[in-house]
Amino acid sequence: MNVKRWFIPAMILLLTACNSNKEEKFIRSVKLIQPVALDNVSHKSLSGMVKESREIGLGFKTDGQIGKIWIKEGDFVRQGQTIATLDQEDYQLEVDAYQIQYDQMKDEVARMKQLYEANSLPGNDYEKAVAGLKHLQVQLQMNKNKLEYTVLKAPVSGYIQSVNYEKAETVQIGSPIVNLLDVSQIEVEVDIPASLYMQREKFSGFSCSSSLSPRVSYPLTLISINQKASSTQLYKMILSLPDSQSAKLTAGMNVAVTVSLTDTEQDADGFTLPVNSIFNENEKSYVWVFEKDSTVSKREVRLQGTDITGKVIITAGLQGNEQIIKAGVHSLTEKEKVHVLPDSDKTNVGGLF
Repeated sequence: MNVKRWFIPAMILLLTACNSNKEEKFIRSVKLIQPVALDNVSHKSLSGMVKESREIGLGFKTDGQIGKIWIKEGDFVRQGQTIATLDQEDYQLEVDAYQIQYDQMKDEVARMKQLYEANSLPGNDYEKAVAGLKHLQVQLQMNKNKLEYTVLKAPVSGYIQSVNYEKAETVQIGSPIVNLLDVSQIEVEVDIPASLYMQREKFSGFSCSSSLSPRVSYPLTLISINQKASSTQLYKMILSLPDSQSAKLTAGMNVAVTVSLTDTEQDADGFTLPVNSIFNENEKSYVWVFEKDSTVSKREVRLQGTDITGKVIITAGLQGNEQIIKAGVHSLTEKEKVHVLPDSDKTNVGGLF
């Protein structure tokens, strides 16, 4: 009987202790993140317009009557493609005439050379013949060039904005037969106010987005800023779009241009954290700080909106060297011991575990 008296209570205590140990073994797993210091970069948003880099008036380098126009308004032409041609008949006749004279003179000079080398011809006569041959060669080449000028080709790829002449019309040198929109490089034009112009030394980056794809940002490169303001006190700024992105934006399209300014004389003030790492109690904001003993402690922080990426801006409460619980903050308690999960790897697609 005595054995039973102490055996049963002992078993109960043992089972209780085992259950207590099982409960104590449960440790919540968390992920950590470090506050990111706010940089001293500000952003200004402006309205801009996509434009072709230039409009070119294409004309012949010689006079003549238009034989054929090979394109029409709105056509896309590639560099080197034929735009129009002049009537080539007269130009071809000039080339043929000089070619006959040159060939005849060339043969004559060859015979005179033999006589000159045999001392049967005065040197002065031979030199005159050589000079005459060179003169004919120059005239022949000039007329060959004029014949080539009767073909008008696109110097760059682009769209035909307008066709200014018709077939059979006579044109002068340089008369713009067509107007070509050069799309080899797309540009973005934006007017900036004087207040922003005065800060142009702080410009550190440019980008734009279209209403058709507002989540896509296209990088831009500054080309120039007009040094003279318009009558509305605005300064024209020209930015270029990389060739790899130029096909995605077309001339005439409105875009939102973002200008980044970096103030090197102003120190960074504050930090950013993901929204999920913040929780509220009694109208105050807190984060969980991971301590050296693997426990968490609640830290009050002061918030000031969000940055352009959607992260929360913290202006007080953190020093920047803390490790903050990244998510699951509502299920933690003060001084609770936690287990830190490693960063996601390729075997943990999406960070689900």
